[in-house]
Amino acid sequence: MNYNYRYRIEPTDVVEAELARHIDTCRQLYNHFLYELRNTDEYLSYTAMQNMLPDLKDWWDDLNDVYSKVLQLVARRVSDNLDRLKDQKANGRNVGMLKWKPPREYRSLTYNQSGFELKNTSDQPLLSLSKMGEMPIHLHRDIPDNALVKQVTVKQEQTGEWYAIFGIETETDAPKKPALDEVDRDEMVGIDVGIIKYAHDTDSTMVGSLDLEDEYERLAREQRALSRKQEGSQNWHEQRRRVARIHARIVRKRRDFLHKLSNYYAREYDLVTVEDLNVHGMMQLPSNSQNRASASWRTFVDFLVYKCERAGTHFVKVEPKGTTQACAECGVEVEKGLWVRGHSCPTCGFETDRDENAAYNVLQRGHQELGLGHADVTPAETALPTSTTGDSSTVVDAKCVVETGSPTSRTSRVSGE
Repeated sequence: MNYNYRYRIEPTDVVEAELARHIDTCRQLYNHFLYELRNTDEYLSYTAMQNMLPDLKDWWDDLNDVYSKVLQLVARRVSDNLDRLKDQKANGRNVGMLKWKPPREYRSLTYNQSGFELKNTSDQPLLSLSKMGEMPIHLHRDIPDNALVKQVTVKQEQTGEWYAIFGIETETDAPKKPALDEVDRDEMVGIDVGIIKYAHDTDSTMVGSLDLEDEYERLAREQRALSRKQEGSQNWHEQRRRVARIHARIVRKRRDFLHKLSNYYAREYDLVTVEDLNVHGMMQLPSNSQNRASASWRTFVDFLVYKCERAGTHFVKVEPKGTTQACAECGVEVEKGLWVRGHSCPTCGFETDRDENAAYNVLQRGHQELGLGHADVTPAETALPTSTTGDSSTVVDAKCVVETGSPTSRTSRVSGE
């Protein structure tokens, strides 16, 4: 199994200057490959670009200062970007050419297979990089004993902080997925995502959205202060880093929440079904786009994909159209505006929460996708106790989603009890 472990590093001023110089050399090499691509009629493969490196080193002295594997992975980076463009064109998207990378957009380099080493000197872990030097690294979690570090990517964030991302491969394989016909009803879940309630599933569990209002207010204040600075001045650069730190804090909080929530569903169920939302199209709608962007539904689904694969859980994305309006019991279309938070079917009399009805439809479509037939909409169990307001379930605040990997029971892991 493959993992990425991210650690903070603190290079000295000398090593930091060397890191910046090597990264800029890699950026110039990246742009040089793009120049060659635009001035040749033939397609340049990864192997062809890699074979250009010895000749380039004859007249480009800076390349000799950078570790050879790092330069080869610059060619790999260009090749991978070209392949992604080809895939998008094959899918009918109108895409252009790769663009030159300015310094602000090229902030990392990668060592693969060799050229790096973890040392422990006087109880201080150090990361040693070939032709670069040594730098302290904060190993806030141990690397598994049976793991092999395949590559290390060193990256500088917009805040100025440096990180090392370890690509790790372990000897253990992912658990085998259970046979679909042997999965119990209470081990299946359909999830409806939203803005006010981030997730509402078929076990009547509701998780509230992450409250980032204070962070966004502070971000707006700092951005207004940045707009009053003279661009390029020392004060402007300091204020820009302050704005970047707030952005980074928001991203960390959101990703931490999404990691914990997706990990809960991947570990607690044998089948997870969610809507395959067209987030890009939804962002083009005229209202509420900021809340949609802040929700990061696509990131949540991406996390679910690899976490379910890692946990041996079946995962299905289904067509989202009509999940809210259709009755999960009889299938009749029940029109309801955004302000209507309940579902009441005039045909069969089925009544439930609006989002829970959508979650049932998501689960049923997942069953149909897998050829399992029609799913029963009656929940096998209530995941949370009845609230004092008379609702069938309780909204869990986002901050109550506990640490990933908690060994507690299903209910306590979501509710924080």
